[in-house]
Amino acid sequence: MAWTDVLGQERVKQALQRAIAAGRVAHAFLFHGPDGAGKRAMALAFARALQCERGGPEACGRCLACTKVSRMLHPDVHVLLPYPSDADEGEVARRLQRLGEQPYAAVDFMRRPSLEDASRTSNKQAFYSVARLNEEVRRAMSFKPLEGRYKIAILTDADVLRVEAANAFLKLLEEPSPQTVFILTTSRPDRLLPTIVSRCQRLRFDPLPAALIEAALVEREGVEPAAAATLARMADGSYTRALDLLENEDLLADRELVLDYFRFAYARSVTKQAALIERIGKLGRERVKGVLMLMLSWMRDLLLFRTMGNEAPLVNVDQRATIEQFCRNVPQADLSAMVEAVEEAIELVGRNVHVGLVLTVLAQALHRAMRGRAGVGLYVPLAEPAEAGWPAG
Repeated sequence: MAWTDVLGQERVKQALQRAIAAGRVAHAFLFHGPDGAGKRAMALAFARALQCERGGPEACGRCLACTKVSRMLHPDVHVLLPYPSDADEGEVARRLQRLGEQPYAAVDFMRRPSLEDASRTSNKQAFYSVARLNEEVRRAMSFKPLEGRYKIAILTDADVLRVEAANAFLKLLEEPSPQTVFILTTSRPDRLLPTIVSRCQRLRFDPLPAALIEAALVEREGVEPAAAATLARMADGSYTRALDLLENEDLLADRELVLDYFRFAYARSVTKQAALIERIGKLGRERVKGVLMLMLSWMRDLLLFRTMGNEAPLVNVDQRATIEQFCRNVPQADLSAMVEAVEEAIELVGRNVHVGLVLTVLAQALHRAMRGRAGVGLYVPLAEPAEAGWPAG
């Protein structure tokens, strides 16, 4: 992974290049920002530049060190993914290989329990344990570099460090060995111990512009320009999400689910709404979150069209007539309240709250918002699944 392979993030890129050029590389970095913005890609590009035999801020891309980092084979560069306690070593190695090939790909166990089947879900938690931290990080980083100038450890999704593991890692940061560099990546820096954050040089990653994602889809993935433009707008600043959408064969069907959900919520068609919620609930938690993200993109279009009319740069450009009809027929809709309700639903689904209950309460909140009536947050106390007519689970 070369600097030029990292999409955007010029501010971060230049800060790291200046540090290498000045010979003032910090012993710990925290790359934080939204998923799919390029944190892992930047970490690998940084590692390659640090280990390049030529030296300096620009890696040559041709020496043995550069080649080994790119192939995830360098003995002084350790890349770690959180994984469930029963994860197969071969599966972990396969994911790391995929990460080396495409750093923007979804390879983590949390968002992609199966590399082959994007629809598969799992309730297993991925994490870093103390034992693993001692074996794969403390032990590996305690030796002098074998081939490179630095020993480098890249911990992706560092926010899932368990408390004991986080405390053990803190000791590594407090007493770093010479020539060691730790790179932590996370989209939730608030979940890290403050003492870990304070010992890292923080570098913020911003959402990627839609135009940059669109160009990358065309140039790197061979996507038709019209399709690339739609996917880029739907990706919400994440190239990882754009790649997921690209391979999502259910995208069109899910977009129809969104429109039906809105229609039934507005009309309060109880029977149809219950059947639809049951259908969506069977899709699996990750796909449900994808459907909710599609709802957000549709609401963004409603806000833009209400403000800018025909000049609005819509994500769902092929649904312009439906969006125009909604704005015309439901002028009293509180779109900001609708957005807040869906965002809260996404958070609740991510926290393993019962999907059927979340979708039911969300439909009620959207009904009120579309009628222009003030509502309350979704997390009212929610009824038990059995009380709401939903099977437990």
